[in-house]
Amino acid sequence: MNPDVTLKITDREGVLHEIQAPTDMAMNLMEVVRSYELAEEGTIGVCGGMAMCASCQCYIKSDHVLPEMSPDEDLMLAEAFYVEDNSRLGCQIPITPELDGLEVELAPES
Repeated sequence: MNPDVTLKITDREGVLHEIQAPTDMAMNLMEVVRSYELAEEGTIGVCGGMAMCASCQCYIKSDHVLPEMSPDEDLMLAEAFYVEDNSRLGCQIPITPELDGLEVELAPES
């Protein structure tokens, strides 16, 4: 069994990246974006994945079922720029086998 999933991530320049992400390393979407260097250093995951900034905000483009938004994530997005109905914080989305094929777009840097 392959512990990796395929993700389609559009970076802030509009370039689509189809990448493999491990499901067996307890990573979240923000960490995957950082590990593949899909956002400029220091512009994503500024708070270290604690839902205390919105630097990892992304737009969910596919119909995957995601974990319910926590109150902390909801409050952070309420204060963020460029928020859309499909906005989520990448640090709050764990990489699981159910996310195979997930499509996201990174929100503009704020």
